[in-house]
Amino acid sequence: MSTITTRDGTQIYYKDWGSGPVVVLSHGWPLNADSWEAQMLFLASNGYRVIAHDRRGHGRSSQPWDGNEMDTYADDLAQLLDTLDVKDAALFGFSTGGGEVARYIGRHGSKRVAKAGLISAVPPLMLKTEANPGGLPISVFDEIRAGSIANRSQLYRDIASGPFFGFNRTGAKPSQGIIDAFWMQGMMAGHKNAYDCIKAFSETDFTEDLKKFDIPTLILHGDDDQIVPVDAAARASAKLVRNARLVIYPGAPHGITDTHKEQLCADMLAFLKS
Repeated sequence: MSTITTRDGTQIYYKDWGSGPVVVLSHGWPLNADSWEAQMLFLASNGYRVIAHDRRGHGRSSQPWDGNEMDTYADDLAQLLDTLDVKDAALFGFSTGGGEVARYIGRHGSKRVAKAGLISAVPPLMLKTEANPGGLPISVFDEIRAGSIANRSQLYRDIASGPFFGFNRTGAKPSQGIIDAFWMQGMMAGHKNAYDCIKAFSETDFTEDLKKFDIPTLILHGDDDQIVPVDAAARASAKLVRNARLVIYPGAPHGITDTHKEQLCADMLAFLKS
């Protein structure tokens, strides 16, 4: 397996497909790099070198007890890009991965990054606060934590068969294969790591990170996202990132890397070529 070892001894697994200009992909919770496989295959087949890693505690990376928060996730990503000596990369983050991308730019700047993309991403802040009234109440995330402790295998099945891909909507046609893939990736994650990550993706405020973006940025979101509501996420982020391009998919759910993969791949490629 292709891995790097971080400063605290954590092994980070990564895939490195194709050749050409570099695209780096950061995945969502509780998934791993496999969740990007449609985009990796498409972009690598279209002349790009595509790199996707398993965040610490997820997938094939090791499962450290500590460091399951955004600063360390961003530092792990920085160490990956430094080790591979990546230059002028396009850095895309889906959901929690969008937070990782934002915190990476906030902490490490854009010296290795030429473009950024936030896809169904959690920034600027998921949690409802006085300053963020459009966010989700803490009870939503407490319920996810309780579900994780009680029976995380069932939790992942329920999320995948319901709101994540919009399979709970009238007229939807659930795909058992997509549900199974989500469940399998979730169960590959460490229990403690995935549990801690709920706080990381829901309570981290990325406002100041987004203000530091100084590169072309694509913000893409479905307006029927039941996991990360579009108004408090994509539309709010677009107001903070200078010269961001906001694209809304009408009626699309959270998991557009699967449900809208052809459209998403085309939009990513057009952005890369722009």
